[in-house]
Amino acid sequence: MRTVLVVLFDDVQSLDVTGPLEVFTGAEKLAPGTYRIRMASLDGGPVRTSSGLTVVPDSTLADAPAPHTLLVPGGPGARGPDPRLTDWLREHGPRAERLVSVCTGAIVLAQAGLLDGRRATTHWAYCAELARDHPAVTVEPDPIYVRDGPVSTSAGVTSGIDLALALVEEDLGRHAALTIARHLVVFLRRPGNQAQFSAQLAAQTACREPLRELQQWITEHPDDDLGVDSLAARARLSPRHFARAFRAETGMTPGRYVDRVRLEHARRLLEDTADGIEEISRASGYGTPEAMRRAFLKSLGTAPAEYRRRFRPATPAH
Repeated sequence: MRTVLVVLFDDVQSLDVTGPLEVFTGAEKLAPGTYRIRMASLDGGPVRTSSGLTVVPDSTLADAPAPHTLLVPGGPGARGPDPRLTDWLREHGPRAERLVSVCTGAIVLAQAGLLDGRRATTHWAYCAELARDHPAVTVEPDPIYVRDGPVSTSAGVTSGIDLALALVEEDLGRHAALTIARHLVVFLRRPGNQAQFSAQLAAQTACREPLRELQQWITEHPDDDLGVDSLAARARLSPRHFARAFRAETGMTPGRYVDRVRLEHARRLLEDTADGIEEISRASGYGTPEAMRRAFLKSLGTAPAEYRRRFRPATPAH
């Protein structure tokens, strides 16, 4: 039996707690005796989450059982944690077989010195702060979670579910993780190196209406001619003016935006359809399977066929 201990504190983000909690609870129901789930706070009293929800822990941290997996959620309270909490984590964190954070819980771990010399991530809005305040930590702002040895950190809010599913898959196998994901109506798990944002969210929304409309049009037509000259003509701008304006208003070049749109489109088709690789490469604007393969290897470190094998949910048994 693996004890999962969730650390609670006032102003914690409720979904950082309940998301992973539902995953591990689902695993325990699926395979009784696998996990013992406990929540603890410094004084053992109820804590009020940032959304106003009151959560009652099982015990104080001092009385909590030794954890196999120690999980630190985030939230406003994580950005200025009680020094007693960081002291407790500094002492007990290294004893856990797995140390996990969700969202700004990574800041708490960093303040306890538990991320020094490691790669980590956190919510996109706080990656720069984490890197600035803790230079011994290698902050990776793009992935939804990062695993470095026994320490795993995840990005904002729902990414804690992805990380918890990955941990359950490690413990109990893919079938168990898939069963839980189906119950929660989520992906089996998004790969850890998936970006925190879709292309449309990662890019700023352009100020000019023609550019905003063009952003949307690109996402709806990934298989069209999306070269700078063609896009500039659609936006009724010269290629040079268009490229400069698009980057200034969206924060990325037209080519980078197109690359992200095509990659996301291909991934969705690989995950959600039974279409062949050649068909998907054409529909996503790559033209050939080899071009799509190169794009996947460059961005994800895996080929399309392997990506599908790992991340497309299997057809449920009837």
